[in-house]
Amino acid sequence: MRLGSGTFAACCVVIQVLGVALFLRGFFPAPIRSSSRTEHQAEPPAPEPSAGDRSNWTKLPPPLFRKVVIMLIDGLRDDFVFGCVWGVKFMPYTTYLVEKGASHSFVAEAKLPTVTMPRIKAMMTGSLPGFIDVVRNLNSPALVEDNVITQAKAAGKRIIFYGDETWVKLFPKHFVEYDGTTSFFVSDYTEVDNNVTRHLDKVLKRGDWDVLILHYLGLDHIGHVSGPSSPLIGHKLREMDSVLMKIHTSLLSEERDTLVPNLLVLCGDHGMSEAGGHGASSMEELNTALILISSAFERKPGDIRRPKHVQQTDLAATLAIGLGLPIPGNSVGSLLFPTVEGRPVREQLRFLHLNAVQLSKLLQENVPSYTKEPGFEQFKMSERLHGNWIRLYLEENNSEVLFNLGAKVRRQYLEALRTLSLSLSRQVAQYDIYSMLVGTVMVLEVLVLLLLSMPQALSNKAELEVPLWSPVFSLLFYLVFLVLSALHVIVCTSAESSCYFCGLSWLTAGGVMALISALLCAVVSALAKVFADGRLLRKNPAHPKARWSELDVLILLGTLGHVLSLGASSFIEEEHQTWYFLVNTLCLALCHELYKNCFLSDDCEPQPCSHVEQGLVSSEPALWDRNIHCNVSKPHRVSKSPTSLDTLRGYEKWMVLASPWVILTCCRLLRSLNQTGVQWAHRPDLGHWLTSSDHKAELSVLAALSLFVIFVLVQRRCSLTSKVAMALGLLGVYCYRAAIGNVLFPWQRDSKDISKERKANVISEKVKVLAEGCDQAVWVSRSHGAHLEARPTNGRGS
Repeated sequence: MRLGSGTFAACCVVIQVLGVALFLRGFFPAPIRSSSRTEHQAEPPAPEPSAGDRSNWTKLPPPLFRKVVIMLIDGLRDDFVFGCVWGVKFMPYTTYLVEKGASHSFVAEAKLPTVTMPRIKAMMTGSLPGFIDVVRNLNSPALVEDNVITQAKAAGKRIIFYGDETWVKLFPKHFVEYDGTTSFFVSDYTEVDNNVTRHLDKVLKRGDWDVLILHYLGLDHIGHVSGPSSPLIGHKLREMDSVLMKIHTSLLSEERDTLVPNLLVLCGDHGMSEAGGHGASSMEELNTALILISSAFERKPGDIRRPKHVQQTDLAATLAIGLGLPIPGNSVGSLLFPTVEGRPVREQLRFLHLNAVQLSKLLQENVPSYTKEPGFEQFKMSERLHGNWIRLYLEENNSEVLFNLGAKVRRQYLEALRTLSLSLSRQVAQYDIYSMLVGTVMVLEVLVLLLLSMPQALSNKAELEVPLWSPVFSLLFYLVFLVLSALHVIVCTSAESSCYFCGLSWLTAGGVMALISALLCAVVSALAKVFADGRLLRKNPAHPKARWSELDVLILLGTLGHVLSLGASSFIEEEHQTWYFLVNTLCLALCHELYKNCFLSDDCEPQPCSHVEQGLVSSEPALWDRNIHCNVSKPHRVSKSPTSLDTLRGYEKWMVLASPWVILTCCRLLRSLNQTGVQWAHRPDLGHWLTSSDHKAELSVLAALSLFVIFVLVQRRCSLTSKVAMALGLLGVYCYRAAIGNVLFPWQRDSKDISKERKANVISEKVKVLAEGCDQAVWVSRSHGAHLEARPTNGRGS
C-alpha cells in the first residue's frame, strides 16, 4: 500500500500514542480506593465483637488528646534527630525527650516518590500516592480523598496552619487561620521559617484551636543549596530544637490547668540524600524521624527505648484514633500501638478492632481473592477471640485467664494489622506487566517499521510502499493472530490480580491483537525486502562490496554499551561521563579513518583517493565518504581524475585534516563549562566563572561572537530577506539577554562601576543635607568605620 510520508508519520504517531498510553496504564497502577466512604459521609463505626452476650460499645471511643500540634520539618531524616553526630550536638532538648522524656520515637519509612506533596497525602490519608503525584507536586490540586483534616473539620475541630502553601492547596477552606509560604525559593532558608515562628507566641496563648500544623522548609532548602554536610544544617537544627521546646513547655503548662493530655508530633515528610536532594529511593531519603510527645505516655526510670521502624502511612490512623475520628477509608497504615498501650485493655482492643475492620474492608473492595489472604484469616481469628474476651469481661472483670486472653487477642490483632497493611501496600506497588508488555510490543514494532521505511520517506517523491495489505491476507498474519489471542485468553483467565488490558472488551482486545499481528507481518516483509535489495547489490559488479569499518563497529559497540550502562542507577546519575568517553573515542576513530582514506588505499600503499563527484568538489568543501576507496585495478581512471587533496583549496585542506582535533578541543571546553552529576557538581567550572558579575564583559563578548558565527555559517544558503530576518532575530536574542542583565550592551559601562558611582553620589548627597542643617560636624573614629555626629541648630534637625 503506497502512502505519503505525512500520512505514514501520522499513523505511526497514533499507534505510538496508543502503545505508550497502554504502557503507562500498566506502569502507574490504579491506587487502592474505598468505595464505601466519600468526603462528606462516613460509615458508622463497627460494633465491638461479642460472643453470646451483646456488647454495648457501638460508638467511636472518645479522643485521647485535647489538642494536637504537628510540627513537620521538611527534609528531617532520621539521623538528624537520633544520630550521635547531629541530634546530641544540635538538638539537646529533643534528644532528652527521646531518651528520658514521655515520648515514643519511630523511624518512619516513606515510600516513593520522596517529594513533599505525596508525603503530605500519605501522612494525612494513610494511602500510598503514585509517581503521577510528582507532576502534581508542582501545582497541588484540592485533595478530595478521605483524610484526617477533612474528618477533623467535619467533627467541628478548629485547625490552624502555618508553613508550606502546599497544605493550603490540598485543604482549601479547612483552616480557620493560615499563613502559607512558597516552597520554590530554595535559597531562602531564614524568612521562610521566621514567617512560621512569628505566629507561635500569639497562637500558643490562645485556647480557641484544636489542631495546629507547622511546616518548616528551611532545613530542606539548606540541603538543596549546600547539602547535608553544610554548617548551616547545625544552626537550623538548633533553631528547630528551640521551637520544639517552646511548644512543648506551652502544652505542659496548659495541661496543668485542664488535666487533659495534649499531643506534640515531630516528623519529617522525607529525608535528604548525601547530595542534598530527595525524590529517589536511598535510605537517607526514605527514613525520616517521627516522635510522639505527650504526658499521657508514662515512662519508668531507666526505661531505654530505641526508635522502632514503622511506615509513614501509620500516622494517619494514629492521629484519627488520638482525635476520636474515623480512620480514613483509604488508609493502608496500622495504629502505632505504643500510643494506646497505657489505656485499659478493652479500649486497646477496641482501637485495634476498628483499625482491622477498616483494613479488611479495603482489602475486600480491591482484592478479588481476599478470603485467601493470610491477613484476612488472621483478622477473623482475632474477632472470634475478641468476642470470647468480651464475654469473659462482662462475666468477671478480674482474673488471670482474662488477662492472658486479652494479651493473646492483642498480639493476634497486631499481627493481623501488619499482614493486612503489607498486603495492601504490595497491591499498590504491583505493576500491570501484561499491559506494559503489550504497549511495549506496539511501540517497538512501529519504531522498527519507521526505521526501515525512513530512506523511502526521505526521498524526492516523499512516498513509500508500506507492505500492509499483502501480510494481512497471508498465512503468517492469521497464525500470529491466533497465537496472540490464545495467549490473551490464558493470561486473563489465570491472572490472580486485576489487569487493565484484560478488563477491556473482547472486541477491543481483538482489534489490538490484529493491529500487532499486521505490524509484525509488515516488519517481516520490510526486512525481507531490505535483504533482497542487499543481495542484488552484492551481485552487481558495478558496486563495491560493502564491509563494516572500524568506525561502524565502534558506533555499534558504544551504543550497546551505553544502553547496558543505564541498568545501574550510578551510571544513570553519571551518564554524561559515558558520553564524554564515547565522543572523544569517536573523534579519534574518525580522525584515523579520515587520514587512512586520504593517504592510504586498501592495500596500505600510498595512493590518492579519487572523489566520485568532481563537480561538487570544485564548488563546495569536500564531503568525505569512508566507503569510497581507490580503484587500483584501473590506474588510467585514477590518472585522469584529480586527487581529492588536489581539488581542495589550501584552507579547505587544512580544515579537513584539523576538524577532528578542533572537535576534541570544543568537547573539552564544553565538558568544563558546567559540572553536573552527583560526584562533581560542587566543583567550580567555566560556567560559574562566566556568570559571575566580575566577568560579565567576557560573557558579553563570547555571546556576541557566538551569534555572529551562527549568522556566518547559516547565511550562505539564504536569500537576502532571510539574511535580514536572521540578523534581526540574533540581534533580538542579544538585546533580550542584555535587558535582563545577563550580558552588557557595547555602550553600557560595567554594573560594578555604576554601583560604585551611585554609592558615592548617595553619600555626597547625604553629607550635603547634613551640612545644611548643622553648625559643625565632628568625625569620631570608631573601630568599625567612620561615624558623623552632628549637632542641629536653628530649629532644624539632621
